[in-house]
Amino acid sequence: MPAAFEREVKLPFNNRAAALTAIAACGAAPKRDRRLQRDALLDTAEGLLRDARSLLRVRVEEGLTLLTFKGPVLPATMKLREEIETEVSDPAALLALLERLGFRVWFRYEKYREEFSLSSCVVAVDETPIGTYVEIEGDEAGIDRVAKDLGRTPGDFVLDSYRGLFVRSCEARGVPATDMLFPSGQDEA
Repeated sequence: MPAAFEREVKLPFNNRAAALTAIAACGAAPKRDRRLQRDALLDTAEGLLRDARSLLRVRVEEGLTLLTFKGPVLPATMKLREEIETEVSDPAALLALLERLGFRVWFRYEKYREEFSLSSCVVAVDETPIGTYVEIEGDEAGIDRVAKDLGRTPGDFVLDSYRGLFVRSCEARGVPATDMLFPSGQDEA
């Protein structure tokens, strides 16, 4: 299987409404409706993947489970890394299988995501417990074009992961960084 590379950036927005207004003004076409994504990062007890600056993720959302491997972030002006992803039919069986192979969940996070198409890019509005971000995934020229259409420059690009952003947010608030989950009973509106 040839290596596939993912290129992306995040842009912070004040809230979902502001992100949707900016995306609509650019003429983006709806691609996938808003849904809750529950992600789990897995690793060995020794931290084999973290030491290699890689990750293994299981993503569960309504009607879809994905297993994803991401390699180390490569030096670039945008977040660039190898990505291998496949759909899985049974998330519980997958997690049990990975546990038997020595992988344990070490971090969980949630976000509401809706996706749009614009200039050969996928543009996602991500509502997380630490804020709203627009994530743009595509080729370098497409990402630059979409960011410019949204009124942003490369100086606005966030290349960190949601976990990295969460850890920094917790440090700034003086609270321990556990899992990045919405409070129980949060309204989905």
